[in-house]
Amino acid sequence: MLDRIAGFFRLIGQTIGRWARLFSAWAFWPFLAAHGWYQRRSWMIRLPVIALVVLLVGLYGYFFWQTQAWTNFNPAFVDQYRLSERKVAAGQDVPVAEGAAATAPKTCQRSAIVDVAADLTDFNVNQNAWISSMVLYKAGFFGIDWDHTPFFDNKASFQRGVNQAVRRTSVELVDTLGRVRGTSGINNDLQSARGNLQFDEYSWYFGLNPFGPKTPTPSYYRTAIEKLRKFNTDLAACNATFDGRADNLVQFIDRIANDLGGTSDMLAERSENHNRGWFDTRADDRFWFAYGQLYGYYAIMAAAQADFSQVVQERNLGAIWGSTTRQFQAALRIQPAIISNGREDGWIMPSHLATMGFYILRVRSNLVEIRSVLDR
Repeated sequence: MLDRIAGFFRLIGQTIGRWARLFSAWAFWPFLAAHGWYQRRSWMIRLPVIALVVLLVGLYGYFFWQTQAWTNFNPAFVDQYRLSERKVAAGQDVPVAEGAAATAPKTCQRSAIVDVAADLTDFNVNQNAWISSMVLYKAGFFGIDWDHTPFFDNKASFQRGVNQAVRRTSVELVDTLGRVRGTSGINNDLQSARGNLQFDEYSWYFGLNPFGPKTPTPSYYRTAIEKLRKFNTDLAACNATFDGRADNLVQFIDRIANDLGGTSDMLAERSENHNRGWFDTRADDRFWFAYGQLYGYYAIMAAAQADFSQVVQERNLGAIWGSTTRQFQAALRIQPAIISNGREDGWIMPSHLATMGFYILRVRSNLVEIRSVLDR
């Protein structure tokens, strides 16, 4: 009996070994064939091949590093603006300090929303590499889109989430906040910034365009940064307009709430229909897109409280705004190492998408409450 059991296990071992050798032969055959071809070539051919291999190793090393190193990532970066110390709303005259000369030039309050939008874009394309338009990101994993794999797409999704918040904000800056409705034209700098921020997120130097090279995505976003900062410089010199009326704040909050509602629906769809736990390869990019969007809107809403400080004070919005801020902060504390899209009633694999969707709905609920108070 023992001999039969031992024979059975030997047979299993031999079978596994045979399949392992076949797999190894299949996996390493291209490299062995390339090595044989390389050995038969002259140095006139070997040197370009070596140069190409070194270039690819360097490019992939840079790509892997940039996708894993999140420079200056800090969910609490809003604190550096010291927004609570601002005394007047955006666009209003800044009081002259005691003892200052009577001839001191007139200054107005900068827009914190514009500062934050510019800094978030700077964080995306200057402090970090913009991943979505890198050539190796576009090439994918053996032709498979990186977003369809569990590897190297988290930072790209996060950046696109942040950019989504900035894009939405740039539209409202042009349409309502950056001009007096019905009486003044569109600010050219804000208009240019909006146009540049709407540019395709995936463009590299070359694409399907047969008519030659094109400008990559980060260049457009850097131009948007310059235009946003120029607007704020003009606003500080009282040469631009920021319309901080309550109805503009209502519309701004309404747009943000609708944007977050769309993201909540996206998370719910993925959570309900693809709950394969750790084996859902799209769960991570959904999660980090939502996280990036909250990261951006947290800063923008904190800035809006300062820019509309007069409206916030008149309508007694301090308490509900503070509650909204705490909801943002609670959501941004969720930073799992591996994203799992498990069943909501599962006990082994967590449901990070459902958790993030819950926090987004809480934030959105508070935004709707702020809007209802402003509508009264």
